[in-house]
Amino acid sequence: MLGACATPQVETPQPQVAVPSDWALSDPAPVSTDLTQYWTLLGDPLLTQFVEQAIVANRDLAVSAARLDQARASLVQARAGYLPRVGATGGLNRDVGDGARDGVQVSLGADADWEVDLFGRISGSVAAARADLAASGYSLADLQRLIVGQVAIATIDARATAQQLEIARGTLAFQDDNLQIARWRNQAGLVSSLDVEQARAQRAQTAATIPLLEASLASTANAISTLIGEPPGRAYDAILATEPEPVPQPPMLAGFEAPGEVLQRRPDVRAAQANLLASSARIGVARAQLLPLVRLSGSIGTGGASLGDLFDIITGNVFAGVSQLLFDGGRTAAQVDSAEAGARAALAQWEQEILGALEDVESAAVSQRTADQRVDINEEGVDAAETSALLARSQYQAGLTDFRTLLTAENQLLSARNSLVGAEADRAAAFVRLTQALGGGWSAADYDFPLPLVAERQIDRTAE
Repeated sequence: MLGACATPQVETPQPQVAVPSDWALSDPAPVSTDLTQYWTLLGDPLLTQFVEQAIVANRDLAVSAARLDQARASLVQARAGYLPRVGATGGLNRDVGDGARDGVQVSLGADADWEVDLFGRISGSVAAARADLAASGYSLADLQRLIVGQVAIATIDARATAQQLEIARGTLAFQDDNLQIARWRNQAGLVSSLDVEQARAQRAQTAATIPLLEASLASTANAISTLIGEPPGRAYDAILATEPEPVPQPPMLAGFEAPGEVLQRRPDVRAAQANLLASSARIGVARAQLLPLVRLSGSIGTGGASLGDLFDIITGNVFAGVSQLLFDGGRTAAQVDSAEAGARAALAQWEQEILGALEDVESAAVSQRTADQRVDINEEGVDAAETSALLARSQYQAGLTDFRTLLTAENQLLSARNSLVGAEADRAAAFVRLTQALGGGWSAADYDFPLPLVAERQIDRTAE
């Protein structure tokens, strides 16, 4: 009977974003690869080690996990509103003075208080707390998704920097030889001192890049150390422990699930959805404060001159009260307006997350495809530059060409090698960003919190 009087639940608004049925810039065939642990597909054991350590030891994840525990405790508190609050009292009393009673007086008592959830104030609070818990869980999952990507991309950058550092050192060795050859030819009177000075300048330019690369590598390694929850040092040593490893070569992903399905796998979109549910539930809680509040209370007590006659006299009472807000200067009405505005903001945030997720996938898909093309082009460029530098070196040693030709050829070779490493790093990073955009990097079994069916179907209805 009381449920029939309850205020209907506030309807959760639906996003006004037209989710397309297919992707604009990618093959509609679905991906069959499991992207939950996509970093293992890169084939770099050190990268995998860093990522798995970050999932366990990253401090930002620890903060988010603690907030999830707070949200879980808040849900327990909200559910406790369905139950009565029971308290007990007890005391000992001894009279003194003329006419005082002999012995120690003993008293026991208990009281109970229960609010009837007549207009949905408690159930609304429970719904909001449940949605907050879901939002906290999805936020933790999204943070893991982002941190995994940061660790993977940082490790890829470190691999690329180590490769470029090795290229610079190898090039410097060749340029030392060029400088020596130029000096010999100058001493023999075959060339002017201009060749010597050009060789010195070229060597100095290459040597100057080495400290910059070393500083960049150290900075990237230190960032990895912070992400995996340890002081700097070990990550740097691990990257340079052996000969520089090549930049990871990722598999090519072509074709993804429909946009609506990808959105359901994105924890940031799910968190925004849960925040909207919580905000909508709080509208009902605020409106319930304008309606009557029914509360049942009662107490029971007993007392005696000794424990033996403690229960000879028992007294008690039961009280049912109704309270109604009459005037508060518009405070409660303003709380309703504030809750409605919060729901509108949460709806806009959800729509923004949907648009951002669609943008991420489309942009990352193009980036991966173009990065793969750049690698092929740069591989051809390196092959041509190596042949050109070899010919220029042999011709200069034979006196068939001038030093400027050799200088140009070797500068082109250095640039081509660095460009190839950069393209390989961009390709691997594009793979990471694409798998992130598709919702990879977290396990739904660890973080998924079911939401009411009406909310679960909203994205699907919008897609339809």
